[in-house]
Amino acid sequence: MSKKIKSALLSVFYKDGLEPIVEQLKKQQVTIYSTGGTQTFLESLGAQVIPVESLTNYPAILGGRVKTLHPVVFGGILGKRADATHQREMEQYSIPEIDLVIVDLYPFEETVASTSDEKAIIEKIDIGGPSMIRAAAKNYQDLTVIAAKKDYSSLAQLLETQDGCLTLDQRRAFAAKAFEVVAHYDVAIAQYFNPTGGTEFFQAQPFPQPLRYGENPHQSASFYGNLEELFEKLNGKELSYNNLVDVDAALELMQEFSVSASKEYTFAIIKHTNVCGIAERPTIQQAWIDALAGDPESAFGGILVTNGEIDAPTASAIQDIFFEVLIAPAFTPAALEILRTKKNRILLALRNLPTTHQQSKSLLNGVLVQSTDPGNFSDWKEVGGRPSTDTEKADLIFANLISKHLKSNAIALVKNKQLIGKGCGQTSRIDSLRQAIEKARQFQFDLHSAVMASDAFFPFNDCVQLGHQAGITAFIQPGGSVRDSDSIDYCQQHGLAMVITGQRHFKH
Repeated sequence: MSKKIKSALLSVFYKDGLEPIVEQLKKQQVTIYSTGGTQTFLESLGAQVIPVESLTNYPAILGGRVKTLHPVVFGGILGKRADATHQREMEQYSIPEIDLVIVDLYPFEETVASTSDEKAIIEKIDIGGPSMIRAAAKNYQDLTVIAAKKDYSSLAQLLETQDGCLTLDQRRAFAAKAFEVVAHYDVAIAQYFNPTGGTEFFQAQPFPQPLRYGENPHQSASFYGNLEELFEKLNGKELSYNNLVDVDAALELMQEFSVSASKEYTFAIIKHTNVCGIAERPTIQQAWIDALAGDPESAFGGILVTNGEIDAPTASAIQDIFFEVLIAPAFTPAALEILRTKKNRILLALRNLPTTHQQSKSLLNGVLVQSTDPGNFSDWKEVGGRPSTDTEKADLIFANLISKHLKSNAIALVKNKQLIGKGCGQTSRIDSLRQAIEKARQFQFDLHSAVMASDAFFPFNDCVQLGHQAGITAFIQPGGSVRDSDSIDYCQQHGLAMVITGQRHFKH
């Protein structure tokens, strides 16, 4: 059933984009109620406005905290048009019907992001706005509610094309959006007061983006979040579900590596969220060449990520391989010209790394929440037959970070800050090591003087034995096994370095 809009209440913080609506309301001779800055704005557009204070016979009080919280206002919003009792009471108390409510909310999240002044933040907790939005959305049978400026243009078009009438389905659709706006707002406030989580799990992500499909073509999917905060897309098709999962893994990895004082750059290749190639070198081009050399087979169709600017020589070197996504903080114009020759290739210029400190995952009949896994190691105990050399120590730190970003059970073999073999996702640690050694040998790497990192403890000494036989001379692991001494004793007996970190990095 269509309803003709004859009266409207407007009270908004953001006024841009409101002009076309005001023009339609004026054209259709709609009675307009407003207050404060919104009233002044509407009058500047030539609209005749009835101040809300003239309805309530009460001025805005408490520094503007109380303006619209009044039975006359809420009665006009909540009164049922088809309810005779409601109509009699509205007539008795001189309550006008309100057919359209346009209200947005104080910018709470923007204020939290821009200041630590709690007084300023608290003042941006809107009270009247959410109350009016909820009331209007509840009574969608009789009126229309607009709760965000992104819906201004849709309303303006409907007012013009439907002569000020909105259907029940249209009103209900706007009501659904309004409840989402208020829910998101309330979650943001709750998270401010309980930054580490309260008694309920809340998550409200705006900017829904439908994806082509999910992990597989028969699965539907959407992404909620503002990707433009993280990067600018310079080329290519839309990111898929699997692309996003791998891009997340790539950025998690790259958070571990900043360009050091020695100006060494890191280049990595991600496949199915696992690192399949990574190297740290004085130039971007050499870092790419050595990352690719670690496993050129697995690199096909992967996600590439680096912490340095992509130049033309590097772009030319990358050009020969098929990849889905390349992420870098910057690209030279010449590099972009080379890489854009393939239109579907996704190029992302990194603006910011994610800053989340919490991860969540839906499973069973609930949600699992944990803090992110920060850092590399909490301790550095040299427990082997000798201390690690400076070269081994640098490689051990590098390898340990890599093992942190491989699916458990994870083994990373590193030599000269290059991943030369890795095993991951195996049900036994020794199988992951066998896989890593086989990978290294497949691509003809010399394992002599290489180092090994394990994401969790060695339950037996079989890994250090097999690693030693392959040429590995230094090991890093968190420790914590009841049989730690087996591996430690073997290293001590054979003059091998071993470091216990005290920090496990399982990844399932």
